[in-house]
Amino acid sequence: MIEIDIIDETETLTEEQLKLVHDVLSYAGKEEAIHKAAELSVTFVDEDAIHELNLEHRSIDRSTDVLSFALNDGEPDYEEVEGIPNLLGDIIVSTAHIHRQAEEYNHSFERELAFLVVHGFLHLLGYDHQSKEEEREMFTKQEEILESYGLGRSKP
Repeated sequence: MIEIDIIDETETLTEEQLKLVHDVLSYAGKEEAIHKAAELSVTFVDEDAIHELNLEHRSIDRSTDVLSFALNDGEPDYEEVEGIPNLLGDIIVSTAHIHRQAEEYNHSFERELAFLVVHGFLHLLGYDHQSKEEEREMFTKQEEILESYGLGRSKP
């Protein structure tokens, strides 16, 4: 069971959208067999805030759509200690990017919202896309989760 702390610093997301974030991440946790107590946070920020975080933590001087800060880097040797949850980390999402990318990819705001939080979640679990093989594995897993949740890509 994953405890998910959701913060909307932009105050632009609806209750339904925040519930979607919680539900899709809970679903992704089950799909990834996270059965022990775990915690993560998701924070929605504006473009300036994510730009600053990207510069500060990755030395990349531009905004981005999602950042993930894993606390245990998906370590498979995480040892459960009774009463202490597995602290997965933090996901930061730019709401401006959700809007732009939903329009660019011609799908709903909700689909892009779920896409980005699942992407960030998989990074917390140790998935990455530094090589073509890693990218294929991560994006396949991401699409499988979204498709089985009911938010697959729209067919034209």
